[in-house]
Amino acid sequence: MTAKDAPPPLPEPLLVPVADSHTHLDMQSGTVEEALTKAAAVGVTTVVQVGCDIKGSQWAAETAAVHENVYAAVALHPNEAPRIVLGDPDGWSRQGAREAGGDAALDDALTEIERLAALPYVRAVGETGLDYFRTGPEGMAAQERSFRAHIEIAKRQGKALVIHDREAHADVLRVLDEEGAPERTVFHCYSGDAEMAEICAAKGYYMSFAGNVTFKNAQPLRDALAVVPLDRVLVETDAPFLTPAPYRGRPNAPYLIPVTVRAMAAVRGIAEEELAEALAVNTARAFDY
Repeated sequence: MTAKDAPPPLPEPLLVPVADSHTHLDMQSGTVEEALTKAAAVGVTTVVQVGCDIKGSQWAAETAAVHENVYAAVALHPNEAPRIVLGDPDGWSRQGAREAGGDAALDDALTEIERLAALPYVRAVGETGLDYFRTGPEGMAAQERSFRAHIEIAKRQGKALVIHDREAHADVLRVLDEEGAPERTVFHCYSGDAEMAEICAAKGYYMSFAGNVTFKNAQPLRDALAVVPLDRVLVETDAPFLTPAPYRGRPNAPYLIPVTVRAMAAVRGIAEEELAEALAVNTARAFDY
């Protein structure tokens, strides 16, 4: 194992326990039990496991059913919807190469997402939204159709909505306005600026910050964090991605949440305990547990 692959050391434990509001345990090395034990040792006592496709969403629901401190979110990721409709000849996603299935295949997949969303341990529909970074113009219609369907599922099932918004801020906000956002809507890995944060705050949306808030070039994110109402802030890892500085590039996991919490508290100019208390309350409220 090279130094770059080595897991970062355990940070000092938080005195007030918090939740990792967005993680992908199925993409991390080691067992779920190991991940949860390490996280609990540093005060990260709850995690929201997020599905990105049918298999991942089924796994999230099953994992939440057997671990009392794991809740699930289920969805077709914005990049998954065009792959279902248009096919995935390169097999870039974890399913390998796929034929185009058209709208019928997307409808079938959404039916399964709704079945999973009705389960008691599933507390959110997501991550859904729009991603113009990885999907070109040809996939936008499938993405938007999928996004609108997920919003409706979240409202029908009374679950939170978890948004993936990459280089698509205006269109994400437009679709939420047109459809009517669910009562509890979370911008995962918030990536907008302070002006957008004020728009989201006015609409009552939650904004979740990941390890990239610690990156040197992320001043716009820190400016956004500074203006988010304290009762709308969440923290997440998005592990195994977005490992906070000084461990950027190494594998991320829920146990690294304290590193991000401390950086966030510094941006807000408040004690880490005060921020952690708010994060714990906000996550429980957002995901209704």
